[in-house]
Amino acid sequence: MFCTNCGAKVSDGANFCTGCGSPVKPAAPAPAVPPPVAAPQPPPMASAPIAARSAPVSPKPGVIATCAWCHAHVEGAPASCPSCGATLNLPQSVGQSGWEQLPARKDMAKLQFGNSFCQIEGVYVPVADVNLAAGDHVYFSHHVLLWKDAHIEITPMSLKGAWKRMFAGLPLIMTEARGPGHIAFSRDLPGELIPVPIQPGKSIDVREHLFLAATGHIAYDWFQSGIWFETRTGKDERETHYPIGAYLDRFSAGSDPGLLLLHAGGNVFTRHLRPGETILVKPTAMVFKDPAVQMHLHFEHPGMGFMGWGNWSNRYLWLRMVGPGRVGIQSVYERLEGESRNITRFSYATEQRW
Repeated sequence: MFCTNCGAKVSDGANFCTGCGSPVKPAAPAPAVPPPVAAPQPPPMASAPIAARSAPVSPKPGVIATCAWCHAHVEGAPASCPSCGATLNLPQSVGQSGWEQLPARKDMAKLQFGNSFCQIEGVYVPVADVNLAAGDHVYFSHHVLLWKDAHIEITPMSLKGAWKRMFAGLPLIMTEARGPGHIAFSRDLPGELIPVPIQPGKSIDVREHLFLAATGHIAYDWFQSGIWFETRTGKDERETHYPIGAYLDRFSAGSDPGLLLLHAGGNVFTRHLRPGETILVKPTAMVFKDPAVQMHLHFEHPGMGFMGWGNWSNRYLWLRMVGPGRVGIQSVYERLEGESRNITRFSYATEQRW
């Protein structure tokens, strides 16, 4: 080592410099450099098959949605209700007047009943394409059959008193088809196909000639509508008119649920009437109602208000529907025959003069 004062070389271990006598301070040992510490390594990934690591996680089973149309509880995450085909998770379209538009259904929507399926095909003139499983069957009115598999056998359905029912001047014939195989139904009229799931113990009343098909668990019956009026054009020329038809069809579910298919012209709207609430509709616009909903005729006589003239006689004729219950109407309706004629007799009705 060397002296820091004069620079002379000093032997190791000496306390003083031999050249200038200055005390010599031994050099401090160099600090020990600790060995580098290795960075912690992540634990090795557990070996697993690639398919197991990339498989999507299935949603937990359970009720996640309730269909706004048929009130069925839907499990999983389907885009549409498997019972009625209504699109799920969409806000209901209800106008300020209280009428609710029929829920949207996508083209090719698939409905399930039992082990069978019904697919709604088309938009303007929809078709009900039914894939019947073995042991399942549907019944339908004879004039709505569009096509079928050649091996499906069609047989008449036994109906008590069917000769009393007429369609286009001919007796009403109900037929049924049994699976397995495909069969399709349609009406030659633009409009909407209405799937109506019926729960056990429930019923629905439908205006004549709107029925398309029903599953075998749905019981079919009819009753007189009780809505009529009579016109006279001469001394002895009298005619009876039935604004909603002489009969109403009633479809009911017993111990098992079932599916009813209706077809209405134009667009379909529904409304829930509170107890005692009433609504006036064109008679030929009615599609269906709950059995609790009561009906009768209603006449309005608007005042002319011109030169003191009197009222038009029976100018407006309505169907008054009284809640509670749900009613359905169609936007396409036929002109009521005999509405402007001289009405002489009629079923129970209310009246208003303006």
